[in-house]
Amino acid sequence: MGKFLIGSIVILSSSCVLSNTKTLSDIEKQIVLSVESSFNSQVDFLEKVVNINSGTRNKVGVKAVGEVFIQAFNKLGFKSSWIDMPAKMDRAGHMLGERSFGAGGKKILLMGHLDTVFPINSPFQKFERTTELNGSKVKGPGVTDMKDGNTIILFALKSLIEGGFIKKGQVSVFFTGDEESSGKPISISRKDLIDVAKRSDLALNFEGGSPTQAVIGRRGTSNWTLTVTGKRSHSSVIFSDDVGAGAIFESGRILNDFYQQVKGEHGLTFNPGVIGGGTFVEEGSDGSSIDAYGKGNVVAQKVIVKGGLRFLSEEQKERARESMRQVIAKNLPMTQASIEFEDSYPAMTATDANRAELKKLSDVSVAIGMKPLTAYDPTKRGAADISFVAPYVTSLDALGSWGGNSHTPDEWLDLNTFEIATKRTAVYLYRLLNEK
Repeated sequence: MGKFLIGSIVILSSSCVLSNTKTLSDIEKQIVLSVESSFNSQVDFLEKVVNINSGTRNKVGVKAVGEVFIQAFNKLGFKSSWIDMPAKMDRAGHMLGERSFGAGGKKILLMGHLDTVFPINSPFQKFERTTELNGSKVKGPGVTDMKDGNTIILFALKSLIEGGFIKKGQVSVFFTGDEESSGKPISISRKDLIDVAKRSDLALNFEGGSPTQAVIGRRGTSNWTLTVTGKRSHSSVIFSDDVGAGAIFESGRILNDFYQQVKGEHGLTFNPGVIGGGTFVEEGSDGSSIDAYGKGNVVAQKVIVKGGLRFLSEEQKERARESMRQVIAKNLPMTQASIEFEDSYPAMTATDANRAELKKLSDVSVAIGMKPLTAYDPTKRGAADISFVAPYVTSLDALGSWGGNSHTPDEWLDLNTFEIATKRTAVYLYRLLNEK
């Protein structure tokens, strides 16, 4: 396929990868050749699933994409099925495929998601081949987030299974149908995924990757709602012993103290995203808006602030929450405040076990002619489904191919990297499943 360029990084094509075989075993060379021989079929498969709209709320479309994968995995000897979610959650459900290859060996969970951010009425609907990057650049909804990653899993396993290279271990494949907008409550929408993780030794997520980095840690997310009340009265008597400071002054004090006293820990951020205050205040039904009414000559009796919290570990999250509780307890005269926290995504903590696994993946990258891998800065990685399993099992993320402009009508993928990531995955899984 020739050379391709992303930023200032030049990566050699598959023909050059095979010239650097001194760290690949003979079997691993065969695996790489197997991936190459089926790559055209792999691209065709990607085109097929990209052309099925699977915006999160398009439940029929999400399930249709899942059915394509179910049939493909079943042809490889997997027992695959669809897991429905309760109707009230308004989500399609998830796909689970499992296969045991023999006693002993690792139990590996491979993760992806079937849904995209593009609704059924989006004008961005089809896989498109271009002449850019010497013809290796393709565009389409979900082409790099993350129908490419799902397809990498399928075809890496295909090369191993059809070649008879897996003799032991167990592989579980779990594709969620609502990663872009998780069904609530999380305790239901992620229960099946967590259950599989608890019986696994290793979890690998195939979100978009990088030629030189993978993810061993991600920050978690939490929501918070601050409610402040004051005494409604004519503004002429604000600050009096009987009326006090009012709800808006108290909310200002609290937010400033959050900034001054809670801020500072590495990796910890919190943001008040929306605020409403006055005489009458009501939260909107969408959970993101606040309706407020007040007048300049009336002391505000209520304020609502809604915000988010991001953290590197559960311990850091709890420290921040406790500090915020301490701040709201020191009220200005005649005011009261309360704060409620809602868990969203847990943190994927960067553990020593994750670092050790990254070293193994990095060795494979070098073996196929790529550069060594380093860890992404966890503070720059948002939450993902891997976060739900990371508390229970050694985990890596961003094992997919690389492209750009995810979540936009310009989303694209470099097919050269699609092939390279599949080779890397196939060799990596071969080594994992044959570890003693």
